[in-house]
Amino acid sequence: MQWDAWGDGSAPARLPVGAKALISTLLPGRAHPVPRIPRADLVLTPSTIPDADLEALAAIVGAPSASREDAVRALHLGGKSTPDLLARRSRQPQRAPDGVVSPASHTETLAVLAVCAERGIAVVPFGGGTSVVGGVDPDAGSHAHVLALDLSRTAGLIAFDERSLLATFGAGTTGPQAEQLLREKGCTLGHFPQSYEFATIGGFAATRSSGQASRGYGRFDDLVHALRIATPAGEVELGRAPASAAGPDLRELFLGSEGAFGVLTEVTVRIRPVPSATAYGSWSFPDFEAGAEALREVTQRGIRPAVLRLSDAAETRVNAAMGGHVTRMSGCLAVATFEAMSAAEAEAIGGRIDAAFRAHGAKPRSEDPARSWERGRFAAPALRDTLLDIGVLAETLETAATWSGLPAVKSAVTEALTDSLVSDGTKPIVMCHISHVYPAGASLYFTVIAALNADPVAQWRRAKDAASRAILATGATITHHHAVGRDHEPYLEGEIGALGVELLRAVKRTLDPRGIMNPGALVGRDP
Repeated sequence: MQWDAWGDGSAPARLPVGAKALISTLLPGRAHPVPRIPRADLVLTPSTIPDADLEALAAIVGAPSASREDAVRALHLGGKSTPDLLARRSRQPQRAPDGVVSPASHTETLAVLAVCAERGIAVVPFGGGTSVVGGVDPDAGSHAHVLALDLSRTAGLIAFDERSLLATFGAGTTGPQAEQLLREKGCTLGHFPQSYEFATIGGFAATRSSGQASRGYGRFDDLVHALRIATPAGEVELGRAPASAAGPDLRELFLGSEGAFGVLTEVTVRIRPVPSATAYGSWSFPDFEAGAEALREVTQRGIRPAVLRLSDAAETRVNAAMGGHVTRMSGCLAVATFEAMSAAEAEAIGGRIDAAFRAHGAKPRSEDPARSWERGRFAAPALRDTLLDIGVLAETLETAATWSGLPAVKSAVTEALTDSLVSDGTKPIVMCHISHVYPAGASLYFTVIAALNADPVAQWRRAKDAASRAILATGATITHHHAVGRDHEPYLEGEIGALGVELLRAVKRTLDPRGIMNPGALVGRDP
């Protein structure tokens, strides 16, 4: 991706029709735009890694794949959260890794970690750089130097088992690369998070990613069959059968481990034949409560569309206005897609959902809203950059709760965001949708739009803290699919307890005795 924005720059994000008018109406007052700076004005903290260390690493991966050049370091400055994007727009020196090393295999990764452990060099595994929770910051911790471990050279299909429907990928394989390789064999992984275009297979596993088609295909951790991991203490290989009673499932220690224990180098996933047919459906509910109840019913009845989403009234109105559909601004919009091996089967799934939704007061709409959502589902993150240009904060956060707890969580988080972002009497726009559903509950995904003030980083951190405290207070999870990183780490103990954090730190001490792996992420710094 670009060093200072979401995406590769090939398709600059433009505000949709009506967006500027909507924003000026709902967010009046003085604007504080934060423009991008020219690449020539970028200043990085100087690299401090000694020649001897870089030469030792180059001997493993090849000289071109061990670099401390500013042009390479600039592409590994961190993730893409709002604080990250704002930092990239600063003319102050940017905190950068001291070097970037790109191993091409599991064996090379093991060797790199051995050198770094011996010499006390911190290592931050780096896939697509899409983290929005500070998961790939170039943080040296207590060490003198920090490297970004770029996994892009590990990309590729390593093994394919057509009979068992299993595929093994190098961790640096991006979502599109994996799908292309599988489609050539008539299969699909079916994992399409909003970061799909740039995020990697290893990143999906390391953060417990949940794709937008998770109702049909499952979360990424549901798709993982086996893992190969390089750690400073040695290698670990896990997962040899479809199920096992050989003690606790150690794969669970590494799914969601965010590079704090080691580097996921190879991931074996469960795949499926490409569906032959896809159908689409859209409905308007009178209110969010009725829509949520309908989603709960169809989920608990075992009906499995590929995608199932419900926007609240605020999100429905804003999305309609930004798309120019000013005559369709009432109610709460639900969209779904249905995949199957025949058109009749896909339509049958849609028919069952339609009947259940109608019973809860839904009015069917055309396929257009669902198709429109699918066309633009990967574009939203890039809009944050365009909005920063005109002085508007646009950021997201997510959680999950049981169906019983969902109303309280939605209310508390909405109130926390609203109260913490009020400026000069102007309230922010807080929107919410159900993005993933389970028999026991659902994920709530919040989007907030507010006028930037003179200190936008502090502004967002206050709002994030207020929302995070509201999430914990209502018994929800601090993160459903964005992961812990550094941004959520202060709240992790509130969810898993002090003993839970100590268990994770004990694992880290075993696998990473010198604490070189992604210091500060997931479990903070071990006291």
